[in-house]
Amino acid sequence: MVERLKAEHNVDVEWRPFYLYFDTPSEGRDLPEHVKRARAQGSEERLRQIAESYGMEFISTKRIYNTRLAHEATEYARVHGKGNEFHKVVFRKVYAEGQDPSQWEVLRAAALEVGLDAEEMQREVEDEKYMAEVVDKVRWAYQIGVTGVPTYVINNRYAIVGAQPYEVFQSALEQILNQKPDE
Repeated sequence: MVERLKAEHNVDVEWRPFYLYFDTPSEGRDLPEHVKRARAQGSEERLRQIAESYGMEFISTKRIYNTRLAHEATEYARVHGKGNEFHKVVFRKVYAEGQDPSQWEVLRAAALEVGLDAEEMQREVEDEKYMAEVVDKVRWAYQIGVTGVPTYVINNRYAIVGAQPYEVFQSALEQILNQKPDE
């Protein structure tokens, strides 16, 4: 869907980090009871349908993963001109293949897949080279009121929360384009 938006509306997309559960330990944790209850009531069926409409598979995560390493590895990829490509591969590995993004083998495989130096990425992330940048971006997300993932921020002014069908984005972009400058 992001690729379609970019092609049809000439938009730039920049993935930014956010911790839905900022206190997740490095090994992750079990799903909270409210998430288990929502899933039991079919909350993920809509996600599965959206994924299928784009020819993608969707696998529910089994745990809450700590995504700190993944966010910092994504920052490494962004600095090296491969941020969107890396993010897309990691996203696929998590939500279509059921892999854990806190594991170096997953992140290294994603780096290699997009043509990055996996050893350098791991070394620089372990040296905390990108930690401050990720912390600043996460802080910004909290400051502007992000509370869920995904949240799409358009022109640093409008937000669309959650996995939404393409038509929601198309409608939002049309409304923004049709606004008068003083609105």
